[in-house]
Amino acid sequence: MALKKYKPTTSSQRFKIISALDDITAESPEKSLLQPRKRSGGRNNSGKMTLRSIGGGHKKKYRMIDFKRDKENIPAMVKTIEYDPNRTARIALLYYADGEKRYIVAPNGLKVGQEVVSGKGAQPEIGNTMYLSEIPFGTVIHNIELRPGQGAKMARSAGSSAQLMSRDGKFAIIKLPSGETRMILQACKATIGMVSNGEHNLEVSGKAGRSRWLGRRPRTRAVVMNPVDHPMGGGEGRASGGQPRSRKGLPAKGYKTRYPKKASNKYIVERRKK
Repeated sequence: MALKKYKPTTSSQRFKIISALDDITAESPEKSLLQPRKRSGGRNNSGKMTLRSIGGGHKKKYRMIDFKRDKENIPAMVKTIEYDPNRTARIALLYYADGEKRYIVAPNGLKVGQEVVSGKGAQPEIGNTMYLSEIPFGTVIHNIELRPGQGAKMARSAGSSAQLMSRDGKFAIIKLPSGETRMILQACKATIGMVSNGEHNLEVSGKAGRSRWLGRRPRTRAVVMNPVDHPMGGGEGRASGGQPRSRKGLPAKGYKTRYPKKASNKYIVERRKK
């Protein structure tokens, strides 16, 4: 995985830094694992715009990703590493021994031709999916389930990883990417390794057009609006805008939005860093 920087032949090329895509081994996806992906353009069922700055963009098809990894003890060979327009990470196409094909989120270091397996008795090697009860302490993991059989919910984006710290009774103690330490049932699964494309956060689009390709329309900053349009609008000259808040007046920074009586609070050992 490497980044590609351009010579400043134009103003848009000057700061452009994108992925070199040198880790991708296939140009076209597996057709049997594609689904149509409809877009709303920010409109509701009657055609009224309910979300601003959304619309346009390149047409995409959804790649069906296997987040459950429920084909246990059946080895699979990595056929290709592919680009997925719907997520920041790379995806890997698996050919199972029984002939089935599935996509998974590709961990960093996964190679074409490598064999992966999931279920009880699997080895803690990159790409293998194991139960939290069998993973060694200190192992770097991703694609973690919150409930047994639910499918991966945490640590799925590019460069994300969590760490198994310890076990206590029927729970495993996991340190999440946010810094939060949390208890998860040992009957849940996780995949060994870190998610691929870890340098995604260093990419720079370089021009507004690349945002339009992604379906993002221009967004007007709140501080340049009038007071009638936004709480942060108005003022003489270039006013700072005051306290950061949303269009409806809710504070945007430092305001806790988590419900204080949420049922899952009892599973959080240590909160994330502020």
